[in-house]
Amino acid sequence: MGITAAYMVPHPPLIVPEVGRGEEKKIQNTVDAYHELGRRIGEEEPETIVLISPHQTMYADYFHISPGQGAMGDFSRFGAAQEHMEVSYDTEFVKQLSGLAEENNFPAGTLGEKEIDLDHGTMVPLYFVNKYWKNYRLVRIGLSGLPFVNHYELGMFISETAEALGRKAVLIASGDLSHCLKEDGPYGFRKEGPKYDKAIMDIMGGGNFLHLLDFSEDFCAAAGECGHRSFVILAGALDKRAVKSQSLSYEGPFGVGYGICSYEVLGEEASRNFMEQYVQSQRKKLAAIKEGEDSYVCLARNTVEEYVLTGKKPAVPQGLLEEMYGTKAGVFVSIKKQGRLRGCIGTIQSVYGSVAQEIIENAVSAASKDPRFHPITPEELEYLTITVDVLGETEQIDSPGELDVERYGVIVTKGGKRGLLLPNLEGVDSVEEQIAIAKQKAGIPLEEEVFLERFEVVRHF
Repeated sequence: MGITAAYMVPHPPLIVPEVGRGEEKKIQNTVDAYHELGRRIGEEEPETIVLISPHQTMYADYFHISPGQGAMGDFSRFGAAQEHMEVSYDTEFVKQLSGLAEENNFPAGTLGEKEIDLDHGTMVPLYFVNKYWKNYRLVRIGLSGLPFVNHYELGMFISETAEALGRKAVLIASGDLSHCLKEDGPYGFRKEGPKYDKAIMDIMGGGNFLHLLDFSEDFCAAAGECGHRSFVILAGALDKRAVKSQSLSYEGPFGVGYGICSYEVLGEEASRNFMEQYVQSQRKKLAAIKEGEDSYVCLARNTVEEYVLTGKKPAVPQGLLEEMYGTKAGVFVSIKKQGRLRGCIGTIQSVYGSVAQEIIENAVSAASKDPRFHPITPEELEYLTITVDVLGETEQIDSPGELDVERYGVIVTKGGKRGLLLPNLEGVDSVEEQIAIAKQKAGIPLEEEVFLERFEVVRHF
């Protein structure tokens, strides 16, 4: 059998009548679509439901699959303790999926359970499913901080597991859309919010899953979404599958987008090999980027590749631009993988005898010593993009009014704490945001007054 259907759903607790106490009527279209979803699953009678939830245990570099025989949960956090449920896990499916991940050196498994009880991202969808079908076992999976493409891969492993076991399975991808649709919403209004929701409903409603992988992390963060990674896992589970896609509802009266889409699997379709298409397009794009890289970035890339492959730091090579030997300056090397930051280390002022040496030292550190990430592996090298920022002289300023997020980077200082943020970064749209992020990086409370400095950079691509 395998995955026979899949659903994209939101998870507002107030949609449960015992929680909403009438407020759920304000999103009646969502309620109606959920009942339609429940009826369809009841008719489908799946043996297994695989449910992806953003509110399940989540790690930066690992996908958590709930272990054990089952779990319970209730809506006591939302004032409705009387509304509770209990589920049994499909332990064979979990074991098979975890083993498949291990065989492929993929970071997913049952380690690190933090919260045994069911989360609301799981319970809200199951509240409606259980009204129409209860004779299923659950596989409950969380998200990770890894790139979107890894979430797509996990979906492919889920599909492979269902087929290997001969399971008749349904996948539910739980996740709200933007939380930034209205000024009086939970996170206020941001222009990215409605743009994100429209794009997602167009993509998911039409089943054009390839485009899910093209979203930038910064855009998704600015939109305040919580379900994108869930939706990408759903897409991966339907790779090379012909599907009948349908948009059942979309609403956002509370400042949060709620969308429901359904996918009926019709059979195989080789042309919907979105993972292969994405990998090919990325290789072409990166090849074009590499061809256009200037001497600064070429030095950083060659350094990263040599260090990752051999463990040795290269010497300053011959044949560079003369300015790279004769100039001293602070340098930041930033590495991204598939649009997501993978490492960034730099120096505010020159530490070494030349910009060339500064690039080499910071490229090695960005690839292997950024405490936010594990060291870059050889398998990742072909997917990396690199930029090199050469810093100008810093100058003291008296107020934030002397900053410009596109032109100037900022340095904040309080006592022995110092934080820096480069200029012209995607997703940083105001001086206030720029200063706040720099404070966070330095460990300075947001309300604290700080000593401000600004600087300009020459960014090399």
